[in-house]
Amino acid sequence: MGYIGRHGIETLHKYKYSGIDKSYLAKYVLQPFWGRFVKVFPLWMPPNMITLLGFLFVVSSSLLSYVYSPHLDSSSPKWVPFVHGLLLFLYQTFDAVDGKQARRTNSSSPLGELFDHGCDALACAFETMAFGASIMSGKKTFWYYVMATIPFYMATWEHFFTNTLVLPEVNGPTEGLMMVYLAHVFTSIVGPAWWTRNFRQAIPLLSSLPIVPDMPVNVLVLWLMFPLAVFPTIGSNIVNVSKVVQAKNGSMLSALAMLLPFCGLIGGVTIWSLLSPTDILRNEPHLVILGSGFAFGYLVGRMILAHLCDEPKGLKTGMSMSLLFLPLAIANALSASLLGGAPLVDEHLVLLGFCAFTATLYMHFAISVIQEITKALGIHCFRNPYIAEFLRPRGERN
Repeated sequence: MGYIGRHGIETLHKYKYSGIDKSYLAKYVLQPFWGRFVKVFPLWMPPNMITLLGFLFVVSSSLLSYVYSPHLDSSSPKWVPFVHGLLLFLYQTFDAVDGKQARRTNSSSPLGELFDHGCDALACAFETMAFGASIMSGKKTFWYYVMATIPFYMATWEHFFTNTLVLPEVNGPTEGLMMVYLAHVFTSIVGPAWWTRNFRQAIPLLSSLPIVPDMPVNVLVLWLMFPLAVFPTIGSNIVNVSKVVQAKNGSMLSALAMLLPFCGLIGGVTIWSLLSPTDILRNEPHLVILGSGFAFGYLVGRMILAHLCDEPKGLKTGMSMSLLFLPLAIANALSASLLGGAPLVDEHLVLLGFCAFTATLYMHFAISVIQEITKALGIHCFRNPYIAEFLRPRGERN
């Protein structure tokens, strides 16, 4: 049956996206800009192609970070952070106008939502690499990745239960991305090394804080963002889901069980990194984040598909497929203590295997689901009705 059953196919025909963006920045500044920018694209260009092009901007940014900072702890030329910021701004813009293009060409579909959010889930990993290079956060970059994925996963989880994606007055896709690309631009002015300075020296206005211990700026940002942004978001998501579950006499434990695969992913990679005899977070940060990114994309994709197909609420055992490699990696790290400091298998090869496994799993899911949805709805992923009209001889066009 593939990933979509008969009930799911029937539900896809009736599905309608519902979303609310309360951001004042988006409403009064960015939305007018996006409304004009979408006219840059011809009517025959498919919305999913715009999504894909935007996603390639952050992929290019991550590749640039690997070239100039393979361990995410070395200083790059000042033009590199500026390019990171520009590419992220273009990604945000393309990600915002793909939906407008869909409405403009009357080609909105459940596939568009899955394709859009699927690329966004992967973008968390690729942009984190670029940001880590800009602020020289090294092995701490993984925790910036965690900070990006928690609100994303929780928002997807809330959307699954409430059927409406609500972006608050200050949210990640709008203000969050703006803060990141402005940080890239700021870095291009002061230099990446600024982020490694003691915050009391780098930010004199904060030098009088008595209760905060000395730490680099890039560590202070982590300490501040988790309690000020991430944890309140988690609380809001749980409260909103709880209200819906109680109203429908559902089980909150079943709802919370859907968070277990994500906790397993973050917890598994964390345990692996702590046990790693070669310190994988320091020496191979790109591969750790890349493998985790594809696993995260799979988790998010499975949950979005469950929402589109109106599957029963509760833990989806199929989501845990992306975690199967982690026990092997942890066991290999533990073997180092039994073999005199050397693991059974070289950890670089294990990391490559982790990336290959999660990437293959994600691509199989993505390609299969695209084929199943396009067949069920009679649509194309990278084609809309305007293309067929555009390709007809001029004399036969309407």
